Amino acid sequence: MTIKLNAHLTDHFRITPIQKIALHKLQIQTVYDLLRYFPVRYGDTAETRSIDSLRHGDTAVIYGKITGLKTSKGFRTHIAMADGYVEDETGRIHCVWFNQPYVAKMYTDQMLVRIEGKISERRKKQLKTSGELYFSNPKIETVDRLPTGVGDSLFGDDSEKHTLYPVYSESRGISTLWLYHAIQKIFKSSALDELEEPIPNDILKKYNLPSLKTALIWIHTPLKKDDALSARKRFAFEEIFLIQLGKQQARRAYRSEPAWDIETDEKNVGEFVRRFPFKATEAQNKAITMILKDMNRGFPMSRLLEGDVGSGKTAVAAATAYAVMVCKHLQVAYMCPTEILATQHFESFIRYFSYMPIQIALITGSGCKKFPSKVNPKGWTDISRAQLLRWVADGSISVVIGTHALIQKSVIFKNLAYVIIDEQHRFGTSQRARLIKKNDHPHDSHRPTPHLLSMTATPIPRTLALTMYGDLDLTVLDQSPEGRKQILTELVLPDDRNSTYEKIRLELQAGRQAYVICPRIDEPDPDKEAAIIARSVKEEARRLKERVFPEFEVGILHGKMTPKEKDLTMARFNDGTIKILCATSVVEVGVNVTNATIIIIEGAERFGLAQLHQLRGRVMRSTHQSYCYVFTETKSARSIERLKALRSAKNGFELAELDLSQRGAGRLSGAKQWGVSDLAMEALQNLKMVEAARTEAINMIATDANLDEFPILKQVVLARTRDSHFE
Repeated sequence: MTIKLNAHLTDHFRITPIQKIALHKLQIQTVYDLLRYFPVRYGDTAETRSIDSLRHGDTAVIYGKITGLKTSKGFRTHIAMADGYVEDETGRIHCVWFNQPYVAKMYTDQMLVRIEGKISERRKKQLKTSGELYFSNPKIETVDRLPTGVGDSLFGDDSEKHTLYPVYSESRGISTLWLYHAIQKIFKSSALDELEEPIPNDILKKYNLPSLKTALIWIHTPLKKDDALSARKRFAFEEIFLIQLGKQQARRAYRSEPAWDIETDEKNVGEFVRRFPFKATEAQNKAITMILKDMNRGFPMSRLLEGDVGSGKTAVAAATAYAVMVCKHLQVAYMCPTEILATQHFESFIRYFSYMPIQIALITGSGCKKFPSKVNPKGWTDISRAQLLRWVADGSISVVIGTHALIQKSVIFKNLAYVIIDEQHRFGTSQRARLIKKNDHPHDSHRPTPHLLSMTATPIPRTLALTMYGDLDLTVLDQSPEGRKQILTELVLPDDRNSTYEKIRLELQAGRQAYVICPRIDEPDPDKEAAIIARSVKEEARRLKERVFPEFEVGILHGKMTPKEKDLTMARFNDGTIKILCATSVVEVGVNVTNATIIIIEGAERFGLAQLHQLRGRVMRSTHQSYCYVFTETKSARSIERLKALRSAKNGFELAELDLSQRGAGRLSGAKQWGVSDLAMEALQNLKMVEAARTEAINMIATDANLDEFPILKQVVLARTRDSHFE
């Protein structure tokens, strides 16, 4: 039977209800989906060990039959576990899965399995001699044949020349072997003859990349490791290339729109900047100049402003917003991901613009505010949502700061000329587009498009920025305001807790305040086997108050609190009533208390380096000496060495690059949002590949914006742009 690439798997394979659920979870619906479901790694049957050759401390792979599998509990610990034996022609070995009793229900007696893991030894304590060898928490996979040397080959007659085998990410009902044999069935049909190559042949030759058909065969059934690497390189390049094409098309389309012409007066802007309560850095001045030039280039600006916490991005936003507002009474929209951050920017803009006769508004899910106020001339006042919407629509309000509430249909501007998005990676491209189109006259195609400034304090590796923000120009703030002291960072091991608490007590007694960051809100459920053991906000706040700092007020802040509860907590922390604030990483964005000079980060090994850097930025807000205490429970030398990089790295971007090289792109803070495969995320460690894909995309769009000369490629890019939002 001929297998069609776009056919549903049920048309060609017998699939049980459990397998149907698993395939849906794995996002495999069609034959082509299955072909694009790539192995996560490869095993080598040539490296298989026999049981009689195993020694204590070895990491080994064995094949055999599983027997005597059952659930039990530890003698002293009462930990639930599964244990049994695996035997081959040379002997048998005990296998134990701690905290995984369900393993005993997944495999039956005499089932053929592949076991991979480390060999431990249970010593005879009385005699202090060697005891029984066993696998501790090994990986286990079912197989339907045994490799050469153990029995029938896993790959049949070709096993002598074909020792590599693919290992896929599995789900209940769908094993590696099921996937392997299903893909082999497709290969044996004429399905691959339907494939159409999307990448132009000259690009394939230029970078020595295999064709689509060859790459699919090599990635699923490699004869040697170089074949698998070559195939993975091809698919990684393809994905980044497609992303770049979509981004370059979006960039070109955005620049073809009519733009607001902002007639900037550099002298006036300079006077505004000199009113700042601090001296602007050279990096800030350069960024302001660059943005103002962008606003006079005849097409809408689209720029990403990157900068560490405390580098002064808000001041840059305020200065450029000033240039817009004094020009023809135009309007500015400033969108933030959280109410805390939106409120703080509202208060910052009031300080920046208090001497000017302009109106500034705040709109969030909790309500609306406006400055200045006739009722309260010195500050802002609460107003109704309906009244705020009327003033925005008639142009009376110059700056509107808000959360997602800004993109609701009821919010319409008269002359929206400038859109600022803070922590822009928290928003999707569709949300960004909705805000840009917030002027009235929605059917007027000649209506100018607002200029766009996206900002982020999240350090982004260069390869990720070039790929995911290919439609934006990049500006980096790499300086801190004058007078800011370098934060002192100290790695604290369990035995050093008490002495560290005494250092913190001295700072608190001197009038300073502290954050304590915990990985979770509540204590884990003891009945859940997979519960993550980590300090919680609620329990840590109670412990600190009762046993460590009874003389100081301790508060809590986390994402499950209502906006009113958060506002009350932050107000008490701002006025100094709360001395120690226990929180989750919710404070990573939008908490700015200059008197808080100490931050403790519990379970630091659970965070990425870039996120740790961003968290400690909460106490880099004043001229007081600030301290970051990185508390860790790990004994891993590698983890401790990684955390030590916080003391030596010059900035967050350096840490982001280190995270990328050490932990992989898939572990970067927020990485799952990008909407790309693990293979492409791995490729982001290769700057040359990213730059090559970007260069080819830029050149192609420059000469053929609609990809009319490449119809297959055009179809693939359109499908990807439609289905992917990179959110």
